Amino acid sequence: MLKITVAQLNYMVGDIAGNVAKMIAAARDAAAAQADLVVFSELSLTGYYPGDLLDEPDFLARTAQGLADLQAASTEFPKLHWIVGAPLAREGIGKHLQNALVVLKAGEIVLRYAKQLLPTYDIFDELRHFAPGPDVARVLRIGSTQVGLMICEDGWNDAGADYAVNPFSRLADAAPDLVVSINASPSDIGKREMRHQVFGDACRRHGFPLLYVNQVGGQDTVVFDGASFAVDARGAVCYEAQRFVEDVTTLSFDDGRFASGTGAPLAPVDPKGISTMAFYRAQIVLGLRDYARRCGFSKAVIGSSGGIDSALTMALAVDALGADNVVGITMPSVYSSAGSVDDSVTLCRNLGVELITHPIAETVAAFAKQFEASFGQPLKGLPLENLQARVRGTTLMEFSNAFGHLLLTTGNKSEISVGYCTLYGDTNGGLGLIGDLYKTEVFALARHVNEAAGRELIPVAIIDKEPSAELAPDQRDTDSLPPYPVLDEILKLLIEGGRLAPAELAHATGFVAALRAQPGGDALVTRVRGIIARNEYKRRQAPPIIRVRSRAFGSGRQMPIAAKVA
Repeated sequence: MLKITVAQLNYMVGDIAGNVAKMIAAARDAAAAQADLVVFSELSLTGYYPGDLLDEPDFLARTAQGLADLQAASTEFPKLHWIVGAPLAREGIGKHLQNALVVLKAGEIVLRYAKQLLPTYDIFDELRHFAPGPDVARVLRIGSTQVGLMICEDGWNDAGADYAVNPFSRLADAAPDLVVSINASPSDIGKREMRHQVFGDACRRHGFPLLYVNQVGGQDTVVFDGASFAVDARGAVCYEAQRFVEDVTTLSFDDGRFASGTGAPLAPVDPKGISTMAFYRAQIVLGLRDYARRCGFSKAVIGSSGGIDSALTMALAVDALGADNVVGITMPSVYSSAGSVDDSVTLCRNLGVELITHPIAETVAAFAKQFEASFGQPLKGLPLENLQARVRGTTLMEFSNAFGHLLLTTGNKSEISVGYCTLYGDTNGGLGLIGDLYKTEVFALARHVNEAAGRELIPVAIIDKEPSAELAPDQRDTDSLPPYPVLDEILKLLIEGGRLAPAELAHATGFVAALRAQPGGDALVTRVRGIIARNEYKRRQAPPIIRVRSRAFGSGRQMPIAAKVA
């Protein structure tokens, strides 16, 4: 029997000493459980993904020292094997590093394996820093068990659609009793189920079981959900670690079957997981909590407009940081409705958040007066609307600078897609929580927050009111945009397309096809495509957003600013 400790940990990029300390603590737990093997995730030593830190000599020196420290620590438990992810130097032409794993035992490196398939799609750019490993299988014998090894992307090509090399086939030739895959697999909606399907199919095809070890935690815009799992030789998922939290668990493996560390049967794994809205909430909350902590913030500030976007952002911030660490600022202008101000008061009272009132009417009037005096014409129309947003954005940044709060921007994906936002105004901020949620999803998640609480945290008046920027008399979002249920389906197809989940893709495709068949429908879709393209310059300057869907704005969608799209 082989006893394996799954070390699903939350690493910080660049915190080599901190990551080493986490791994040593998990190894002690493994040794206490009498494990033979402890498995850490991909690039666990550095955190994923270090980016151009890998070009810094000091960073590589600290990485080398960290690996040496782990080697030394492994002497404390001489019977324990450690699988550690780390960048390793290589000789020869090309990149001088490889994304690799090492197996440590009793102070020695007993095996090295370099990742063969280096992704360059979506948010990934591993060929920028790494050379691929050779097309060879690496197998380690621990006791009577032959353990095959692979790293993340190596396991995603068993269908042979993306790369000429298939590490799964090479491993099958080596006939391991068990395959261990270390991973840094970012989370998005449907990703957990996709992992189960891809690796379950491969295990069934080749007839061997697999242990998939993932990391957890937020890193910039990306969130890792953990959810490490085990698959038997029939392709069935028989174990799953917790999602969105660290989890160090010892399993036993004997005669091709997984069991608990004591040999007891494992609890069945629910194939459905959690609901879409529960997923969005958990992912965003973890993403904010880690982003704030790692960037040195303990408190956040939000402009409270009385609208749905700022309300949901505030509720999520309270989830992540606690009500005492969140401040709302309401900034009424001459166009702000009394209802919006009252709704902000009710929202903050429900959430337990301090609300500060900072009227902007006099500031806007003074700015407009000086503008006319200097430039000879009055401010009106769009420039006056944008001025109000920019005064608010400046006020929020002043508060952030003065009191040290992280400013959370409140734009959703629908608005960001079509540029329905003011650059240097409501786009100000250090992080966007809902920038990867379409407006219809914002409403759905707000309702979920209330349902989960069993009471009205976000006032129903906010959820039910017609969306408005309130920058002009009687203004409504539909003055400039199609209704959000229409716009969102167009956006899903144009921005994410084939990356949508099958059911969502089928719905969006059918919806847009029916729309095109209506008078003016085809022109509307063409217009939206053009608006998306014209506003790329705004997105390039916007704050980072937490990624929850298959294609988010940012590094996962690299579009030119100056381009003809049709």
